[in-house]
Amino acid sequence: MAAPEAHFRRIAILGTGLIGGSFGLAVRRVLQGARVVGWDREHILREAERADAIQEGVVELDGALAGADLIYVALPVGVTLELLPQIARRAEPHALVTDAGSTKRAVCRAAAKLFEQSTARFLGGHPMAGKELAGVGHADAELFRDAKYALIGEASEKSPSDAGPAGAQDARVAGFVALVESLGARPVWLDAETHDWAVAIVSHLPQLVSVALAGVVRDETDETGLPVTLGGPGLRDTLRLAGSSYEIWRDIGLTNPDNIARALDRVVQAIEHLRMRLSSRELADEFAAANELYKML
Repeated sequence: MAAPEAHFRRIAILGTGLIGGSFGLAVRRVLQGARVVGWDREHILREAERADAIQEGVVELDGALAGADLIYVALPVGVTLELLPQIARRAEPHALVTDAGSTKRAVCRAAAKLFEQSTARFLGGHPMAGKELAGVGHADAELFRDAKYALIGEASEKSPSDAGPAGAQDARVAGFVALVESLGARPVWLDAETHDWAVAIVSHLPQLVSVALAGVVRDETDETGLPVTLGGPGLRDTLRLAGSSYEIWRDIGLTNPDNIARALDRVVQAIEHLRMRLSSRELADEFAAANELYKML
C-alpha cells in the first residue's frame, strides 16, 4: 500500500465544517509534513484556523486548488455539483479529487464526464461518520476512527490489497486508501447505485424516522408539557438525529428520492405489521429479530 505522505504534501479541503474540519484535524495528526489549506467563507476559515483544522484559509477557489495534491470536497452535494466543473478545470494534473457527499450517483455521473479528458483523478467517497451538530466547532480528529468509509468504483478488478476495484492500482488512489486507514477508518468499495440504496436504509431512513417521531411527540405535547416532561434517556437517544440541520439533509433528499421513498414505504409496512401484532405473542419474534440485528452493529 502506498504511503500517503509520498503523494499528499498539499491538501485542499473545500468546506471546513464538521466533516472537512474533522478531516483536517485528523490529517494534520498523521501527515505532519503536509500543508492543509481550507476554502470556505472567511469567518468559517478563521474558526477552522483557530481550531487547528487548517493551516491556511483561502477565500478564492482557484487559490485553494493551486498546487494541491489532494482536493477533499466536504460540501453539500448540490454545491459540489455546482463547483465540480471548475474543480475539474483547475485541479493540478497530478491531483486526486475526492468528495465526502452522502449520495454518490449524481456526483459520480457528473465527475465521470468532467474528468474524462483530465489526468487529475476523481474518486467518490463517503465517510460513514458524523454528528447531529454541524460546524467546525464540533470537529473531532477521532471522528473517522472505526467508521466505514465508502469508496466508489467498479469491482471488476482487485487492488493489490484485494480490497478495491479497477483503478485502485492508481498510486494516488492507493495513497488515499492508506490515508483513510491511517485515520482509523475502514474502506469499503462499492458502486454508486449500491451505495445510494444502502445509505437510504442505514442512514437516511433513521434520520427521517427520527424527524417523524419528533413531530409526533411535539404534536402530542400539551400545555402542561406532557408527555415530553416524562421523556428520559431512551427518548433522547432515539431523537438524537432530530437535532440535525435541514441544510445538511436537503440535497440528500433531492439526489436520492427513489431509494429514500422505498425505505420509507418499508418502515410504514413494518410499523403496520407491529400494530397488527400488539396483542399477540408474535411480537416476541419481532423483538428477537431486532435484538439480533442490534448485536451486529
